[in-house]
Amino acid sequence: MLILGIETSCDETGVALYHSDQGLLAHALFSQIDMHADYGGVVPELASRDHVRKLLPLCDEILDAADRTRADIDGIAYTAGPGLVGALMVGGSVAHALGFALNIPVLGVHHMEGHLLAPMLESSPPGFPFIALLVSGGHTQLVLVKGIGEYTLLGESVDDAAGEAFDKAAKMLGLDYPGGPRVAALAEKGAPGRYRFPRPMTDRPGLDFSFSGLKTYTLNTVTRAAESGELDDQTRADIALAFETAVVETLTIKCRRALEQTQSKRLVIAGGVSANRRLRAQLEAMTAKLGASVFYARPEFCTDNGAMIAYAGCQRMKAGQRDGDRILAVPRWPMDQLPSIDTPRTDGLVDFQP
Repeated sequence: MLILGIETSCDETGVALYHSDQGLLAHALFSQIDMHADYGGVVPELASRDHVRKLLPLCDEILDAADRTRADIDGIAYTAGPGLVGALMVGGSVAHALGFALNIPVLGVHHMEGHLLAPMLESSPPGFPFIALLVSGGHTQLVLVKGIGEYTLLGESVDDAAGEAFDKAAKMLGLDYPGGPRVAALAEKGAPGRYRFPRPMTDRPGLDFSFSGLKTYTLNTVTRAAESGELDDQTRADIALAFETAVVETLTIKCRRALEQTQSKRLVIAGGVSANRRLRAQLEAMTAKLGASVFYARPEFCTDNGAMIAYAGCQRMKAGQRDGDRILAVPRWPMDQLPSIDTPRTDGLVDFQP
């Protein structure tokens, strides 16, 4: 099957062609970062309008790159949620319109399932079961994955997600949007040991996360440094390093607990924050000590992209799943409510036989 994947959940327009036998054939991404940077964050209406402008031209671009035509497409997968509802509707509308015109099946895909399965696009993908750390601007979750659609939530953030905390810390330090990569870059210039920030919720059992207190601690540190006239470039770098180190060590501690509690030997990290080099290094060192392995996608597939949606959609379409006549757009959609790959959909969708 040749699947067109469409990702429009937030501020990046991603498309890809994935073949069930030949793998990823082509992909393209347009980022709206420059447009939203002027506002310090994503403006939903602007995001939706830009998806409208970019989506079909990107589809034509990857078809040309793969030397295929629309008539060659066997199915279309699109991000149905979670995300900005207007942005989701753009992708869903285009997917259903193309599906109707080409008389091919269409399927709404869970955005975080796409992230979770992104490492499957690599040459050495993980086998099931594994523990997944999903860490992005909107989500921080630990999930036991026994198979596609077989997800058990082990822990999640009770307030800010890790990526959201990075973005807020960036604003406190006077950095531009998006905050995560800019905090990480500034932290490279920091002096270790000048500041030590708390590792929230690591002094108690459990696998939940909380980053709001760390955010407040960062704000207080920045405020005190500014009031004392010490908030120069080096101090900002030292604070960035202390913040990043606290987040990374917190995530690592919880991942170790999850692996030990489930006796798992495979850890997958996915989502935008999984591109953080310090986090990857810490998790590699931790899993090596446990005799386990860590897997992640290449950096271009850590952020939102069409390839992960095309892959996830392809696996479910091969199992006979598809949308009904309505467009699915679900701003909030718990991933542990998804059916397994072999279970008929129960969320208003119907099955088909490929």
